[in-house]
Amino acid sequence: MGKHTPVWKRFLKNLLMPLAALAVVIFFAAALEGLDRGQAEKGLDQLETALRRGCVSCYATEGVYPPTLEYLQEHYGVQIDRRRYKVYYEVFAENLMPNITVLAVK
Repeated sequence: MGKHTPVWKRFLKNLLMPLAALAVVIFFAAALEGLDRGQAEKGLDQLETALRRGCVSCYATEGVYPPTLEYLQEHYGVQIDRRRYKVYYEVFAENLMPNITVLAVK
């Protein structure tokens, strides 16, 4: 006669396999979300750094900071992905570094 597996072992096998697969999927999804969040933060920092460097370059070349964000983009090659980032550029005076704030668009 064949060997029969106890009911509780079959139950555990049929329950644990789907639960383990679900746990792997949830872990993978959480890891991807964390990766996306990290890349978004890195992109924010890189854009802000590029804007500040462009401002300093303009000041070194022209003796004044860029009057507008558009001027900085046109003359110093700074590129902004407006679908992903909102940039606030506030100028106080020609000889003071503009206040630059970069936020992610949700």
